[in-house]
Amino acid sequence: MPTHQSAADARTAHEAVKRRIEGKPSVIVTRRLLPETEQRMRELFDVTLNADDRAMTRDELVAAMQSCNVLVPTVTDTIDAGMIAEAGDRLGLIANFGAGIEHIDLAAARARKIIVTNTPGVFTDDTADMTLALIISVARRLNHGGRILRAGKWEGWAPSTLLGHRLNGKTLGIIGMGRIGQAVAHRARAFGLQVAYHNRHRLPEALETMLGARYVADLDTLIGDADILSLHCPASPETHHLLDARRIALMKPEAYLINTARGQIVDEQALIEALVAGRIGGAGLDVFEHEPQVDPRLLAHHNVAILPHMGSATFEGRIASGEKVMANIRFWADGHRPPDQVLEGWV
Repeated sequence: MPTHQSAADARTAHEAVKRRIEGKPSVIVTRRLLPETEQRMRELFDVTLNADDRAMTRDELVAAMQSCNVLVPTVTDTIDAGMIAEAGDRLGLIANFGAGIEHIDLAAARARKIIVTNTPGVFTDDTADMTLALIISVARRLNHGGRILRAGKWEGWAPSTLLGHRLNGKTLGIIGMGRIGQAVAHRARAFGLQVAYHNRHRLPEALETMLGARYVADLDTLIGDADILSLHCPASPETHHLLDARRIALMKPEAYLINTARGQIVDEQALIEALVAGRIGGAGLDVFEHEPQVDPRLLAHHNVAILPHMGSATFEGRIASGEKVMANIRFWADGHRPPDQVLEGWV
């Protein structure tokens, strides 16, 4: 990705943007953001906000893209090639609120000379914290114990009930060693977990040493060795059902699966079958293949810790993501390359 522009390229880009904008950039935000973010957007842009936080329909998204300079979508908004083809000539920027961009057809945006930006890095610590929370919850059966207590079925302490597993000495297998995977590895050391990882590219030796992480080149080997398997790879055609029935069958009978990445990475039906049959020990899930629909068998299982996509749900992270969105819009509106541009090059 280029790190600078020539003076001629900068002038061309600036002129192209100015042709799209009359006065303040026209911005449409698809979901409700934090009040301070929305207030600042009102000051900076000609913005249309989503007051009732209802997810926009496909037709509403297309209409928005036909009438604004900048669309600010979230992961709940699928923006495919057909929708981008119908976008108006004024649309020059899709400033995504969030790091994941699998819901946006990047090739179609590139073809229409529409820049796509995201907000990387702001949810790293939040998601890593939630991952450790799910690991502890599943390994120590916190979800199961809480259900018994709330149902009024607890009969008092006993030496052989509600037994889980200690974390110290167990192998945590991490699939995807980017920002979040590394943050999880860093936290895992404090619990005495032995970290092994698989990634498209091996980390530098110095970073492996700092994280206490061991590289495993073969993914199947990592899956079979892990006591806890945690997913931190992006959703893509290559990672769709990366953990399928065959690979789930490689897991130890007492192993736990943790997913705070994307639901589509796991074949959910195969996971449910393994859980119901007792072929794996449990799961901690913050994301689902067909969310917001969740299979009732996951809700009912005694050792599935389940959350409604809360990994990034902190005030600090959401504020920081809003600030990145606004910075990307301002850079683009001024004719400069946005700092978090996803597509290569400058159009």
